[in-house]
Amino acid sequence: MKYEAKTFEIGELDGISKQTIEEHMGLYNGYVKNVNLIHDKIVELKEDSEKNAYALAEVQRRLGFEFGGMKNHEAYFAQFEGGAKGLNADTELYKSIVHLWDSYDAFMTHVKVTAMTRGVGWVMLYLDRGAERLVLTWVDEQHIGQLPNTEIILALDMWEHSYMRDYVPSQKKEYVEAFFKNLNWEVVANRI
Repeated sequence: MKYEAKTFEIGELDGISKQTIEEHMGLYNGYVKNVNLIHDKIVELKEDSEKNAYALAEVQRRLGFEFGGMKNHEAYFAQFEGGAKGLNADTELYKSIVHLWDSYDAFMTHVKVTAMTRGVGWVMLYLDRGAERLVLTWVDEQHIGQLPNTEIILALDMWEHSYMRDYVPSQKKEYVEAFFKNLNWEVVANRI
């Protein structure tokens, strides 16, 4: 079974250009394509896994990067569908944020500080269902640092391709502000 690229209904965004979204969507489509190509290659290489051990290991390693890129971007783009909506204080997400960070504002400060991490990657808010707890972290590239047995609740792409058309690197704080200005918190809250 092949993965299929999802489509997202994203309207005009404030501070994130249509060109940025279109080019970014092209990168996402590339991740989906590469995940399918890698799965095909794994099937081929497994026919003689002893002879192809090195190539098989390298392709398997690459799968984590491409698959992470595919899934991270699906979470990211879905957050813009339906237009910007604030986080309702009656949601489980809001209550959990306040419980763990003492206030929504303290949480947002923590997210924005995490977003300034040097390098390329993602700010991720996960739900650890086993502990019924939110966990905020930085993920290098697409895959290094993804937390096992958790679900993505909020995904903020901090690779330059997500903002370079609209902001220079020294303005990435402005991109983060634009991201949250356009975020549909209802989508995010419904992931819990």
